[in-house]
Amino acid sequence: MAIHVIKVPDIGEGIAEVELVAWHVKPGDEVVADQVVAEVMTDKATVEVPSTHAGRIVAVNGEPGDKLAVGSDLLRIKDTVAGDDGAAPTVHSHPAPPSATAAPAPAPSPSPGAAAPQPAVAAAAPRAAYTLESPAHAPLAAPSVRRHARELGVDLRQVTGTGPEGRIRHEDVVAFAQRGATVAGGSARYAKREGETAIPVIGLRRQIANRMHEALRIPHFTYVEEIDVTELEALRVHLNDAHGATRGRLTMLPFLMRAIVLAVPAFPQMNARYDDTRNVVTRFAPVHIGIATQSDAGLMVPVVRHAEARDPWQAAAEIARLATAARAGKATRDELTGSTITVTSLGPLGGIVTTPVINPPEVAIVGVNRIVERPALHHGAIVPRKLMNLSSSFDHRVIDGADAARFVQALRRYLECPALLFVD
Repeated sequence: MAIHVIKVPDIGEGIAEVELVAWHVKPGDEVVADQVVAEVMTDKATVEVPSTHAGRIVAVNGEPGDKLAVGSDLLRIKDTVAGDDGAAPTVHSHPAPPSATAAPAPAPSPSPGAAAPQPAVAAAAPRAAYTLESPAHAPLAAPSVRRHARELGVDLRQVTGTGPEGRIRHEDVVAFAQRGATVAGGSARYAKREGETAIPVIGLRRQIANRMHEALRIPHFTYVEEIDVTELEALRVHLNDAHGATRGRLTMLPFLMRAIVLAVPAFPQMNARYDDTRNVVTRFAPVHIGIATQSDAGLMVPVVRHAEARDPWQAAAEIARLATAARAGKATRDELTGSTITVTSLGPLGGIVTTPVINPPEVAIVGVNRIVERPALHHGAIVPRKLMNLSSSFDHRVIDGADAARFVQALRRYLECPALLFVD
């Protein structure tokens, strides 16, 4: 029987190594061609690695969180056809899976220990604690749902799926976890809690940690301004009532994006990236706005490209498309890179003030806080108004405080008089 070797795929763009995020198989499992066997991650994008052959897994290389070189052995599959004569296995190298964006790098020569499958099987034995169901009995669930279940300590085999064909959804995992956490008896309300859980910081969470550590080197300057969005909210509601059914519903973000687009020509230093290794600031004519998006796996920043060329409905549709892809773990590398300025919002959780962290190598980020209605002085009378704070941070190495304040005041003028958003 032949032994087929699946290599770590070449994701492209000169990437030399990837992080192993999750196994979907273990030694001894039977797999079919094109079945997803593992997930790997570059700096942001997660890629599912399919099997190139049908057979039985005889060895896997690495634990979730390990860094693996592109072209190195990922796992080995043994043919399960009849007629095994006991001959020495033939090892084949196979190309990268279809999800890779470039041809695989040449496979390095295997080390003496890696040439034979038996030591690899022995090395894989301790991984038995990392439980994964065999394909014949594996519950139907997306990779993001499986990650969610692992984080909550939920065994998917015990969960009843409510999706199509019994597919398990995030809601099913949460409901199961909540049922399991219910403690019978009123006196248990005050029972002591014991135990602790060690959660490896791997995958996207590790990438977020590395990015935050990188951002910490930036001297942040945060500027907060109150915005009266009463007229803007009235316009948004009117447009949704008139066109929501045919053109899609609008949130605050498309209007804020338009304000940024209109303000950038007067403040080009905001729509820029700073390469502090070469001491070069690059300013951009196109406005590629990153939208900070929370997913089950962590914070991601998909990019609305050429925001200057989109009307509010086009911007809203692109925001929705990218957010859906990011939360489902389907956003591509191109959709997660290339932003020139970022917008972040916690929606109804936005609080009064936040201190957004810059998305390097960008130099500015605009944060949206929640809208509240409260009494305010307007045209000499105290009346209820809808007010919202913008909390914006800037790289103080290349942006002066006065310029940052003027930029935010420009955004304020556009948002408080929304007719200006549609006047060149």
